[in-house]
Amino acid sequence: MAGRIPPEFIDNLLARTDIVELIGSRLALRKAGQNYQALCPFHDEKTASFSVNADKQFYYCFGCSATGSAIGFLMQYNHLSFREAVEELAARLGVDVPVEGSASTPAPDYTPLFHLLEQATALYCHQLRQHPDAPAAVTYLKQRGVSGAIAARYQLGFAPLRGNPILTQLGEDALRRERLLTVGLVSEKEGQHYDRFRHRIIFPIRDRRGRVLGFGGRVLDDTKPKYLNSPETPLFHKGRELYGLWEAQQATRQLTSLVVVEGYLDVIALAQFGITNAVATLGTATTVEQLQLLLRTVSDVTFCFDGDRAGRAAAWKALDTALPLLTGQHTLRFLVLPESDDPDSLIRREGADGFSARLTQAPVLSDFLFAHLAAQVGELRSTESRARFANVADRLLQKIPAGVYRDLLQQRRVELTGALPPAPRPVVKAAAKKGSWGDFQRPSRIAQLVALLFDHPELAATANTIDPAWRRLTEPGVAVLKQMLDVLATHPEMTKAMLLERWREHPHFAYLQQLSVAPFVQNLADGDVAAEFHDALNRMSAEVKKAEHVQEMNPR
Repeated sequence: MAGRIPPEFIDNLLARTDIVELIGSRLALRKAGQNYQALCPFHDEKTASFSVNADKQFYYCFGCSATGSAIGFLMQYNHLSFREAVEELAARLGVDVPVEGSASTPAPDYTPLFHLLEQATALYCHQLRQHPDAPAAVTYLKQRGVSGAIAARYQLGFAPLRGNPILTQLGEDALRRERLLTVGLVSEKEGQHYDRFRHRIIFPIRDRRGRVLGFGGRVLDDTKPKYLNSPETPLFHKGRELYGLWEAQQATRQLTSLVVVEGYLDVIALAQFGITNAVATLGTATTVEQLQLLLRTVSDVTFCFDGDRAGRAAAWKALDTALPLLTGQHTLRFLVLPESDDPDSLIRREGADGFSARLTQAPVLSDFLFAHLAAQVGELRSTESRARFANVADRLLQKIPAGVYRDLLQQRRVELTGALPPAPRPVVKAAAKKGSWGDFQRPSRIAQLVALLFDHPELAATANTIDPAWRRLTEPGVAVLKQMLDVLATHPEMTKAMLLERWREHPHFAYLQQLSVAPFVQNLADGDVAAEFHDALNRMSAEVKKAEHVQEMNPR
């Protein structure tokens, strides 16, 4: 799936996508003049400030400044990566996503594999309801307090002990059997194929787009392993996914917090009691990829692990893995349950209110970290114990990116031990230029021209009538302005949304996105826009020629 997507494909995708229809399928839009309005999905508000412009194929919130194209909306609303958002739009139009420079080796089409996994999900669900051996699975789920409604929401299924229903019903020819092998639904031994999952309750594992990637299975007897996942496949990588994330997003559209537990049934049990924002790692320690996914999705994450030794170790491992990702912009909490409990048993004993209270009172990462270190070295009464504490803390805190959050943790470490932290290495910073390209409060003249061009791409058609001497300027942002004009000269039909997406991978994309909705552009009357643009270019060209003339008259 790797490889750069051709920009022309992105242009075509946005040209064929109606952003009003796309956003209207998720929000209640109403016509308001030339635009459409809705309550913003990205912040709480009572008066609609979220606006969608059909002509520019662009959205903007006057309340929180969320802005972008159809791709940007899917990334922000559905918490998708850029590629996932492009794939979502392509799927809506029934087209495949190409990879640049891959004419001889086109990107794999995984659509048949996704269809096969959905068919398997339906078959497993049917077997839970109809298979002669299913009552044992139903009884087990009832004993765990799982209702039919929750089983249906998470599409729980059943794999019988005998027979090969997956192979028999979904592998009727050689090509489909090969696909069943590829997605891990069947295994092969000595040339014989057989169903991978047997005598197990089946848990479909979905990505953030709701597509089934693989399965988890919980055995109904003493067979080992108790839990079995799909193997690594082209679609399923267990270290990158979280069970229940898609279901959590469906249950709460403006999802702000997640609870990370260890098992599928912990997620199911919490949902049964109305706590629908729980997700589970897939039988592994929390990975960097899973943490990045969590932090892209919500601002508040609580790790909730069993109270046994393994649970405490898992909590500390999650903390250690999270340290390089911390900036202080997210809240991470750690709830280690009483030693004999797991989330399932605890919520049945204390109820949703009691469990929610524990989540709220769970220590934040900084408290958990220092409490854990103090427990390791004992009371900080002696010089030796304080030195051990300080040394271990320093090694951990150095993993956190430099910034205010790490400084505050270092300050707390000093308060606890009385020892100053190691002196930081001096960092030489380049002096900031006044009125620089990246200063949004006082945008440079180049930034103003870029903003005008974003809002009025048609201005590029007249730029070739202006003396091009300004192109010889070297001030920040000139390269961007030149590239924008060159792109529009080749693609004059581009909308604001298309133009912005061309800069998605630019290091200053966030700033360019701000410029695309700059207030000083919005305040210009339509008749003044072209004059402002042309006058600025003319003035810059005149300045360049004057400077060059002076240099010619006074050579060094």
